[in-house]
Amino acid sequence: MRQDLIERYDLRVPRYTSYPTAPHFSPAVGGDVYARWLSRLDPSLSLSLYLHIAYCAEMCWFCGCHTKATKRYAPVADYLDALLVEARLVARALPSRMKVDHIHFGGGSPTLLKPEDLAQTLAILREYYNVTLDADIAVELDPRTADEVYVAAMAKAGVTRASIGVQDFNERVQKAINRIQPHDVTARVIEWLRRHGVSAINMDLCYGLPYQTVDSLLDTVDKAAALRPARLALFGYAHVPWMKTHQKLIPEASLPGLAERWAQYEAASERLADHGYVSVGLDHFALPDDDMAKAHEKGALHRNFQGYTTDKAPVLVGLGASAIGALPQGYAANELAIDRYKETVRAGRFPVTRGIAVSGEDRLRRDVIERLMCDMGVDLDEIALMHDVAADRFDEELSRLSALEADGIVMRDGRRLTVTEEGRPLVRAVCAVFDEYLGQGQARHSKAV
Repeated sequence: MRQDLIERYDLRVPRYTSYPTAPHFSPAVGGDVYARWLSRLDPSLSLSLYLHIAYCAEMCWFCGCHTKATKRYAPVADYLDALLVEARLVARALPSRMKVDHIHFGGGSPTLLKPEDLAQTLAILREYYNVTLDADIAVELDPRTADEVYVAAMAKAGVTRASIGVQDFNERVQKAINRIQPHDVTARVIEWLRRHGVSAINMDLCYGLPYQTVDSLLDTVDKAAALRPARLALFGYAHVPWMKTHQKLIPEASLPGLAERWAQYEAASERLADHGYVSVGLDHFALPDDDMAKAHEKGALHRNFQGYTTDKAPVLVGLGASAIGALPQGYAANELAIDRYKETVRAGRFPVTRGIAVSGEDRLRRDVIERLMCDMGVDLDEIALMHDVAADRFDEELSRLSALEADGIVMRDGRRLTVTEEGRPLVRAVCAVFDEYLGQGQARHSKAV
């Protein structure tokens, strides 16, 4: 990509894992509103559950998650107990024992849980909810803290997918982000997973990290691809030290510049294609026979707070401190502080502290943005028809796309938009044109590239 385009569109824009995005949530949505939303759900709908395990063994300096490092298990066990109290509160508020097709353990580090506690948690969830026999149950796994006993327990408890954080295999980069994780440690865990029947494996890589170069990242990509995970995510490191103070431990001088970041993204994407991976959305890659690649090909891919997903459930229930739920009525975000979270749920109250009720206009624009993020294109006439609005509803936004169109980022055919291959890493800038909330308030986001 031309240097002038990189500089022009390197804007701070949302990642669009929701719309409206989290900076626009407000205290207008609290526990009482959330309880009412839950009680009014259609009992025939499917749920997805996200469990946020808000602890890890040590803090990785690049991390943007809400988590706390601990060397003791007692705080983890106490937190898990509170999380299951919240799960019971949600189940009691629902109109029936509703069906669950997807469960995702995120963090933090879910592998900090003892094997018996992970198994017991899933057993309790099956008691509270109608977890289907073929439910997709995913666990974010830290190879540094998982042993084979843990992996075997995961499989026995019904876990079907493991998402493995790698970021980079280069030792210098690992030291700079405080995550020492040799290649053989990751390879060994993947061997255990497959041995015990957990064959659906995701892997996270990251570009733009301190001391990373194109060559070092390509070496990481080659090593990762040789392990043949079904899915790979290639995230751009978001340096937001004003939000995550531990990121101040990373010297800014060690971070690659804008042109180098783009070169890393481009080179890694091309190398993954060479290894047989299909590009999915902005930053995901999948083997051609994986469900994510198939969903992308059919235009059936979705996006939620965990990123790209094949999950079609209209209700996402977030459990745990900082977890966010997505319901047909709107978004509900939990208390960030762990102690206040525990105190609230143990008092029998929902820990929701902020959120937003979505309007018809929000749903309309959310569909436009989701299709752009997932399909790298959208038919605005089709979206307008689905929402029963005038076909010319977005003509003002189309006029504002003229600069992006002139620069070859997006192409127009009437009211059909297609993000070009060169424009793929800038799709968030295209989405921002349709974002009515952008510019309101003081929210600061990560860069587009």
